[in-house]
Amino acid sequence: MKKMPASKPRKIKEMASEYRFDYKKAKPNRFAEKMKQTPVLVLLDDDVAKVFNTTEQVNKALRALISAIPEANIKAPAK
Repeated sequence: MKKMPASKPRKIKEMASEYRFDYKKAKPNRFAEKMKQTPVLVLLDDDVAKVFNTTEQVNKALRALISAIPEANIKAPAK
């Protein structure tokens, strides 16, 4: 096997032009506000989904279940 010649470390004075980012041309994230307000999406298994016809029915059932659980076991929502 041939030995590879030791390469000299290159001194890079600044970032290559293709990696420079001009923040003056940046636009604000148009989805940021929606991301804060978007509800959580939960996919139900087929057998569970057959029981409920509307979102309101699912929420009503979940609220009833939550009210049956002692408060000590309910975790605060993650932020």
